Amino acid sequence: MTIALDRILATLNATEVGSLERIAEKMNLAARDLREAGHETLAGKADEAILALGRADVAEFKRLRAFIQSKVGHLR
Repeated sequence: MTIALDRILATLNATEVGSLERIAEKMNLAARDLREAGHETLAGKADEAILALGRADVAEFKRLRAFIQSKVGHLR
């Protein structure tokens, strides 16, 4: 389980830079991994972050990403 959480955190950290498409792609990977790990609520937050990115709401995207990173960090 720790390896999966580490991978999720690494993926979330990788959303700091890149094109919007690549960032959304990485957030989709994090959402998928969260669902597979049984964390549906956090996966839903990742989906919300992708929607925020799509409407160029960078502040909301960053808030949601930080929230997910914090929760996943606590799960470790």
